[in-house]
Amino acid sequence: MVKLSLPGRSGTSTLPLWVRGDTNAFFGLGINVLVNVLTLSGLCLFVVHIPKDDVFGSILPALGIALVVGNAYYTYLARKLAARENRSDVTAMPYGPSVPHMFIVVFLIMLPIYLETKDPLQAWQAGLAWAFIIGVIVLIGAFVGPYIRRWTPRAAMLGTLAGISITFISMRPAGQMWAQAWIALPVFALLLVGLFTDLKLPGNIPIGLAALVLGTAIGWIGGAMSVPDVSAAAEDIAFAVPNFHFGELFDGLREVGPLLATAIPLGVYNFTEGMTNVESAATAGDNYNLRSILLADGAGAVIGAALGSPFPPAVYVGHPGWKAAGGRAGYSLAAGVVIAILCFLGMFSLLGAVLPTAAIVPILLYIGLLIGAQAFQATPRAHAAAVVAALIPNIASWATGQMDNALAAAGTTAAAVGEDALANAGVVYGGLTTLGQGAVLAGMVLGALVVFLIDKKFIRATVVAVVGAVLSFVGLIHAPEVGWNMNGQVALGYLFVAVVCAAFAASRPAPRVPDAEEIALDRLHGGGAAVQPGEEPAGTLVPAADVMPAPRTVPADEKLADEKVTTAEK
Repeated sequence: MVKLSLPGRSGTSTLPLWVRGDTNAFFGLGINVLVNVLTLSGLCLFVVHIPKDDVFGSILPALGIALVVGNAYYTYLARKLAARENRSDVTAMPYGPSVPHMFIVVFLIMLPIYLETKDPLQAWQAGLAWAFIIGVIVLIGAFVGPYIRRWTPRAAMLGTLAGISITFISMRPAGQMWAQAWIALPVFALLLVGLFTDLKLPGNIPIGLAALVLGTAIGWIGGAMSVPDVSAAAEDIAFAVPNFHFGELFDGLREVGPLLATAIPLGVYNFTEGMTNVESAATAGDNYNLRSILLADGAGAVIGAALGSPFPPAVYVGHPGWKAAGGRAGYSLAAGVVIAILCFLGMFSLLGAVLPTAAIVPILLYIGLLIGAQAFQATPRAHAAAVVAALIPNIASWATGQMDNALAAAGTTAAAVGEDALANAGVVYGGLTTLGQGAVLAGMVLGALVVFLIDKKFIRATVVAVVGAVLSFVGLIHAPEVGWNMNGQVALGYLFVAVVCAAFAASRPAPRVPDAEEIALDRLHGGGAAVQPGEEPAGTLVPAADVMPAPRTVPADEKLADEKVTTAEK
């Protein structure tokens, strides 16, 4: 272990430059980002038909610069936090190209323009303008996000984050895994053993590396890969240095009007997702300054667009997973640098031919498991229903996306088929579409509303319901675009909820009294409306070790539940 000493609040903090756990987290996060860059490369080449020279010579090098700069900044924030709190267990925030935005910018922005004009350059220009607008909105969100985070219940933020993780992060990899289960399942099992237990491989071989090698070996031995494909892909290797694409960006911004319909709500999505990821990190023990995180995300999108990348980078879901794997301050920067080098060298075509997809996507399912579990573990039991409520809009958004893709593959659309015909087939398309639009914000609104109703805090519930009505009316949630009176019937529904809550508030009921477990959770995790104005933060998690997590200790309440089940079975 390499160490660096910096002054802390209460003495000297020893900051590891690299620990063994960083190796595990590096391979895990690196594989995650690798999958995403392979995916966005394929989308550019085969969906929008952007020329190969532009993809490997401009888009990927621009993304590589953003990854290095962003990860270096987040490593700096991790060391700064460690020095301030005199700790050596701080984990840097993971960073990479935003997964939902990869598909949104391709299928909602660039592809329609390409289909209309048959000009991939014009489609690329629109993507650059869209990413630039996203970055500007996130920069604005950096100044309002901390106030939203202060008053939003933890169940609402972690619940909507779990919804994103379970659907958009986990479901596609899960489908890819079971399509080649003979490759993916052994890899997945090895990852779970290595990342959820204290068992180690001989020679302390990093579990992420071992899993990738195992899956690749199975794929090649089993005949899933092709040598001619590798030979063809090797021809794409070439060194490329990014340069500015102001001309393409400004050309795209001339037609900015149609882009705002998706850019505004998705910019809001970006900074609200950043808020939930910061909350997730705080729950795991690392309380980062939200404004610093969001400013970096916004700047990354703006700089990336100027350099030629239409894919906004962002703080990733999964900080607790890399912390549990032993990652500290070095893993994320190392992953960013390695991926950037691969981008500069044009290696992604070759990597896609060498590595089986089924061998590299199980790490995404692991992240989904961890974030989904955290949403329930770090919130009071009384708020479990609120977590589920926050999940539902993201599930609806994912489901309608799958329906739209299936209909498009059949050469039709939901509008052409007709909502009545879909309803007769048991598909509630219209309602699910409305529920899933603006899913991140909608999940936070629903989750917060359920929390305040459960806690009998009816004044706060009234405020949340009014906020939901306003957001629906202007189209930021439950509507296809931003405008005026975008979904009046949903806004009216939220207003009726506000009336009901106000009526209960008038009776001045006593708020729900938190139990001992809930008080302990607030002291342990803090944040997310648990800390009221004038109070100090409620504390942080016990520092984790720099090695694999030890076997979990079964809490007393879980033992009691097991005893009850055993008694019932007898």
